Amino acid sequence: MSTILEKLNALVRNEGFTNFGFAEVTTPFSIDLYDRWLSDGLNGEMDYLERHAEDKRNPQKFYKRARTAIVVTQSYLPHPAPKEGWPLKDVAGVALYARGRDYHRFFHTRLRALCAKLATEFPGEEFTSFTDAGPVLERDLAARAGLGWIGKNTCLLDRSKGSLFLLGEVYSSLTLPLELPDLSRDFCGTCTRCLDACPTGALIEPRKLDARKCISYLTIEMKDAAPPDLRSKIGSWLFGCDICQTVCPWNIKVHGDQLSAQYQSSEESLVEDLRYLLTAPNRQLERDFEATPLARINGIGLKRNALVVAGNRRLAVLAPEINRHVDHPRIGDLARWALSQF
Repeated sequence: MSTILEKLNALVRNEGFTNFGFAEVTTPFSIDLYDRWLSDGLNGEMDYLERHAEDKRNPQKFYKRARTAIVVTQSYLPHPAPKEGWPLKDVAGVALYARGRDYHRFFHTRLRALCAKLATEFPGEEFTSFTDAGPVLERDLAARAGLGWIGKNTCLLDRSKGSLFLLGEVYSSLTLPLELPDLSRDFCGTCTRCLDACPTGALIEPRKLDARKCISYLTIEMKDAAPPDLRSKIGSWLFGCDICQTVCPWNIKVHGDQLSAQYQSSEESLVEDLRYLLTAPNRQLERDFEATPLARINGIGLKRNALVVAGNRRLAVLAPEINRHVDHPRIGDLARWALSQF
């Protein structure tokens, strides 16, 4: 067993991930909390989370030979896979993880490559990789792999690496003697900076997120425009949000001034970007943002978010571009709202 663990450690370490660990594939320790979160409807329109719930509760239902998970992290500051010809001049309103190629592609490619090497090293064993698109309670699994604790902002936190990293998993049929870390450890202490800083109050209590109020949900997952009472609180966020992570003392300690430098913005560049988003044909936007996370919301979603930012920033100079959309069946109401903010 020690030889197997040594081989695994060497192989995974050589792949260059930021961190890694191992955990038994079993019923997640937080599954009851997760079920209550779903029953309270705090997942909003993300119905797929309900569909995945049983697979998360019983991992062996579909992955019968899964015994040990290899959990890896990959820092995204700086972004590990920049996109050539990035379309936006001002990226301050784009979440850090989204400022490059889509991790569902480049990160999962690395995980599949790891699986192929593992299969060669351990013939007859099975290896299946996941990113957050799979039916895995990732932070639960990562905590059991000793990679950190669940912070009050619901992110996995590590004292030496913060939380600005991607999570990936490989389910394996290997059986290893693993020690369970102390899951009660919590280095957030009395700090509530993340809860206090959330503009929409999405963190309704420590470690409990109402996704329906989260800016990331409102700009990415939600099909329609954010309700008026939340719209103004989105501020200048065009895609996603980093607030609850960037105010965290652990991220400040790890990343320092590099964090604040990521959100420097100029109104001139912002206006230019919003004009481009509001006037470019949807198909062009989808081509320009191909293979990035922003492609997920399509051209009409990018226009929707651009209208919210233009309204919140009172950018009257964009009135002609906004007027082009006042009769649009999906975003016409939002365009009229944006104009009303000037």
